[in-house]
Amino acid sequence: MTGLAAASARVGRAAAAPPDDLTQVELVWIEKQIEHWIRFGREVCEQDLDRRRRILFFPPGSIFALVRWAANEHGTVLSRLDILRAVPCGAFCQTIPTVTPGGDILLRVGGWPKVDRVLQLIDAIEAIGIDPAEVSPDHWRHVHNRLAAGETPRAYTMQRHRAFLLRREIDA
Repeated sequence: MTGLAAASARVGRAAAAPPDDLTQVELVWIEKQIEHWIRFGREVCEQDLDRRRRILFFPPGSIFALVRWAANEHGTVLSRLDILRAVPCGAFCQTIPTVTPGGDILLRVGGWPKVDRVLQLIDAIEAIGIDPAEVSPDHWRHVHNRLAAGETPRAYTMQRHRAFLLRREIDA
């Protein structure tokens, strides 16, 4: 297998290890105790560790949203959503639990009301036909800053998205 087919192949336990330049995100799912999931993003491969844990691998520059939730017998103890950009091997990055080596944090919120608000914003972006993984990193930083200040973020529109795509094309 070569090219895109190899990049999108699923990696099982017995398969060769993925390249070191990929960002690894370990997901755990223990019903009603610990639940980690990817809200959006495009992994290039996946490795199942056991029935409750798996690792997804993201190429440098890709953007993804990681949701982490945990509870105990008294209720929710953690609600967090991070939107990250995978970094190239050896690049400076911020550390995030379950993400190796780390990533460029574009947005970080904690507490269910803020997590829910960001999930609604992601839904609104998808509703206008834009993949949230393709949204301008500056928009996610804007959302983070506005929510941190207790303000309402500006909506991401098709016009803003076109401007971002044109700017990215010029910078390339």
